Amino acid sequence: MAVLLATSLSNVMTGAPRAVRLTVYWLEAGEQRLMRKVNRWRPPRWMRLWIIAATRGGDGWLWYAISLVVGLFGGPERWPALAATGAASGVGIALFLRMKRLCGRKRPCALEPNCWTTLLPPDQFSFPSGHTITAFAVAISLGAFYPALLPGLLFCAVSVAASRILLGMHFLSDVIAGAGIGGLLGYAAVAVARAIVLN
Repeated sequence: MAVLLATSLSNVMTGAPRAVRLTVYWLEAGEQRLMRKVNRWRPPRWMRLWIIAATRGGDGWLWYAISLVVGLFGGPERWPALAATGAASGVGIALFLRMKRLCGRKRPCALEPNCWTTLLPPDQFSFPSGHTITAFAVAISLGAFYPALLPGLLFCAVSVAASRILLGMHFLSDVIAGAGIGGLLGYAAVAVARAIVLN
């Protein structure tokens, strides 16, 4: 385990000050402990169904369905809303694909298999969580145009993020970073879309 920690840290922390390296090592050690607990925990059946449904919805199906409903029934704001959502999620996908290759962090399920699921990850890299980036980019951008939908959209986004941890696909920091990146992209896309519409 120490070798795995040292290897993953050396990829990112070469040349960093000693205090930063120690802090990152301490945080990563905590995440490894949490990962082992999560991967060995067998949740009740209803929760397993929720986790699988959330992660499968986060594959894109949920967001396509919501976008279709907005496109059909979203009223006059539907086109700026869909443009902002498409831009935020598109930039998010390009960003996480690049970041994953740069960081090269292995997924929790590559270090220790999950005790109840055999789902295969879409790629070998963990940081940041692409599912979470997309989920929060969509939730924030659509929720800005349709505030009544925001609580439901955020529930879906949080469910997707939690499912990625509980399935052993991501560490906690992967989904926290993903939520932050996705949220920022959502807000930025909304600001741009509204500026274009106002001009």
